[in-house]
Amino acid sequence: MQKLGSAIILMILGLIVLAFPLLGLIPFSLISGFIVLILGIGLLLGGITEMDESVGTGIVGIILGLLALILGIGFIYNLALFSFVTGLIVYIVGIFLIITGIIGIISDCCGNRLNGVLALVIGISYLIVGVFIAEPRYLGILIGFWLLFTGILMIVKK
Repeated sequence: MQKLGSAIILMILGLIVLAFPLLGLIPFSLISGFIVLILGIGLLLGGITEMDESVGTGIVGIILGLLALILGIGFIYNLALFSFVTGLIVYIVGIFLIITGIIGIISDCCGNRLNGVLALVIGISYLIVGVFIAEPRYLGILIGFWLLFTGILMIVKK
């Protein structure tokens, strides 16, 4: 039941980010903070639900989720932090997704590594889009897809 609840929350968060990748005309720091905050929630929920299957994977997910939550909240409430990290944010989020994907591929005990592959592909895509296109709307859409598909895969894998 906990896994189903987490999956539904991830799917809802994914749909929210897909529907409102820019959230209107809110300044870029708030948008980035919100996206990183949502990523942190997704990683944290994924880490908590993975604790049943693989403690190592769960701990990595929880640590990455907490780091993303701290960064997201920092970006929302501290513009100086955002201006300091602005050049690194694309790399940070992309690396979080890539690490999540690699850990998911390596530690998946049930033979369904699709979730890890998905995170890895979206993490690499996030880095490419962030570096070459630099459009926050597309970055938000990538995070939305990752959350949505992770939730769907959690339900299907059940």
